[in-house]
This record gives sequence, C-alpha cells and structure tokens, in this order.
Amino acid sequence: MLLLLESSPPLFALFAGVIGLLVGSFLNVVIHRLPKMMEQEWHTQCAELRGETPKSTPDYNLVVPRSACPQCGHAIGATENIPLISYAILRGKCKGCGTHISLRYPLVEAFSGLLSAFAAWHFGFGVAGFASILFIWALLALTFIDFDTQLLPDSITLPLLWLGLLFNLNNAFTSLPNAVMGAVVGYLMLWSVYWLFKLVTGKEGMGYGDFKLLAAIGAWFGWTMLPLVILLSSAVGALVGISLIIFAKHGKNIPIPFGPYLAGGGLIALFWGNTLTQSYLQLLSSS
Repeated sequence: MLLLLESSPPLFALFAGVIGLLVGSFLNVVIHRLPKMMEQEWHTQCAELRGETPKSTPDYNLVVPRSACPQCGHAIGATENIPLISYAILRGKCKGCGTHISLRYPLVEAFSGLLSAFAAWHFGFGVAGFASILFIWALLALTFIDFDTQLLPDSITLPLLWLGLLFNLNNAFTSLPNAVMGAVVGYLMLWSVYWLFKLVTGKEGMGYGDFKLLAAIGAWFGWTMLPLVILLSSAVGALVGISLIIFAKHGKNIPIPFGPYLAGGGLIALFWGNTLTQSYLQLLSSS
C-alpha cells in the first residue's frame, strides 16, 4: 500500500484528502471540547489554590461523553457522523429535533480534506508531505478555537513548535539552526510588540498564545520566513478588522483574534513561502 501511494501522486493526494475529511470531523470535537476542558481545569486549580476540594464532575474529554445534540440530547450515531455526506443527507438539521446544525462542521471537514490533499500533491510522498498535513490540522484547530474563545491552547501550540524542530532535524523545511532561531525570533517579535503596545497605551494588544504560535511557525520554516508571515498576517488582519468595523458594526474596543491570521500566513508560507521570498529578493536586487 505504501509503495502504491509513493508511486502514484494522485492516489496519495486522494488518500490524504479522505483521511483529512475524517480528521476534520475529529477536529470539530477538538474545537468544541478543548476550551471547555481547559475551563474545567482552571476551576479545579482555583479550588485547590483556595484550599477547597474540587467538585466532582463527569468525565469530559475528547473521547467521552459521546457526541450529542446540545438541544435535545440525541446521541449522534455513526451514520450521522460521515464527513460532509451526513450533513447533506440530514439537510443540516438534527435527526432528533430538527435543530439547525452549524455550517461550521462541514466547512472544517472540507478545509481539512482539501488542504490535506493539496499538501500531499504539493510535497509528495515523504516526510515533508506527512509533516505538512499535521501542520495544517493543528492550524485549523487553532484558528477556530481562537475565533470562538480568543484562546490558543498550549496543548496545541507547544507540541506544534517541538514537531517543527524535530522534522527539521533532517531539513524537512529548513535547517535546524534556522528553525531554532525561528522559534526564538518568532516569540520575541510579538513579545516585543506586546510590551511596546502596553507601555504606550496601557492595554494588552494580544495574548501570549500569539507569541507561541509565531514561534511554532518559525520552528517549522525558519526565521527568514517570519517577515513574510507577519506581513501577510497583518495585512489580512487589518483588512478583516476594518471590514468588520465598517460593515458589521464591530465595536472598536472589541478584540479581534490574531491567531487565525497568523495561521493564514503560516499556510501561505508552507506552500509558497520560498517562492514569494525569492521573488521579493529578486525585485529588490533589480530595483
């Protein structure tokens, strides 16, 4: 099977796309449950600091309890959990009570499947291909968690950083020294912006999770890719932020998560970062 996938790029892309769809279904669980798990952990820690016995709560993690409709409690069966297909068959409604199911669920599955297939096609069968798919899955989870809660969980950002360093032991995307410097410079860049903004305005402009995410991106692609990631992230973030204020009446004092735009910059760096950087350097040298 592995030899067949290695010898046929279209088959490998198709295989990666199908796996991506299945993982996308699991990512929906991660996006919904991980913040709640973190909140439970915080309550437990606060109770312990107060010298109280933490309240006993039912098991709640990425495996249990079984997924169910939040409105009627209808347990979601295997046939109702087939990526994309089940949503289409159910017409976007709960089988038990008819409550509308968010379009977010099939969108996450579709993004995961399409991006996984494209990564497999782009990088081919090998370490870079498999690594890039893991990178994509992590960024998808972080993006939607940040949209919902303005949190970037350490349980995703820190393993992502270490994975970047590990894959670059064999120069999967950049050299190991460049990757280590990328992690350091990525963290310090946004850390410096955070403290400069806080000293000038007295307010916090971003969270520590943003530092860690950029450090992780730097660990994957090296410090030389960070200016491109920051430029792309800032441009998209500014455009979306201004649009929200003008068209959606989004309050100027309501924070906008920056993690999704960092993730977008990271994805562009994954597929076209080297090409864009070389084009920019050539443009500078010719001017």
